[in-house]
Amino acid sequence: MKQPKYSEKKKSDGAEKIDWKPGNMLYPVPVVMVSCKRDGEKPNIITVAWAGTICSTPAMLSISIRPERYSYDMIKETGEFVVNLVTRDQVRATDYCGVKSGRDVDKFQQMKLTPFPLKNSNVPGIKECPVNIACKVTEIKHLGSHDLFLAEVVGVTVDGSYMDEKNKFHLNQAGLVTYSHGEYFELGKRLGSFGYSVRKTDKKSSARRKKRG
Repeated sequence: MKQPKYSEKKKSDGAEKIDWKPGNMLYPVPVVMVSCKRDGEKPNIITVAWAGTICSTPAMLSISIRPERYSYDMIKETGEFVVNLVTRDQVRATDYCGVKSGRDVDKFQQMKLTPFPLKNSNVPGIKECPVNIACKVTEIKHLGSHDLFLAEVVGVTVDGSYMDEKNKFHLNQAGLVTYSHGEYFELGKRLGSFGYSVRKTDKKSSARRKKRG
């Protein structure tokens, strides 16, 4: 098998390691559909894999977009966009919206997606998505191939079908999608919950479980 260009083989603990040139290999990442709209124009969707949480108070996130993309000027001029989380049911539409340009097609119409108004935004969300995060741009950083849009979250809308009788939101049961090295994956097996590695075991509960066992 031909090795990647610029690689140098190394051995570490008996396992082969290969050095590559610098690149974006931080995977997996969330894949989202970002909706945007400019006055007098139809709304558009751009698929973004470079999106992330950057602050909790105030709630902020970021997306990175190439300046030549059709949605770039829309978001830059309006200062608004909506991040729509993607499930397995929208993965085909997600891919389509990442390879087709809004200059040429109406992505909402082509993918049979439904734009719907959000309380805190002039940009519609995508009704079929389980979570719609309305954002207002606070800063744009010019980096190189992409510009980084920093934005404050001004509203979150969720699909009530994932709420239980105790008002808990079961987002992880929605079939969320991630992107890794050119492929899409559905969120899989749960391995733990935040803080489980240091959580103390309730001795009484453990004793009860042993008796039942």
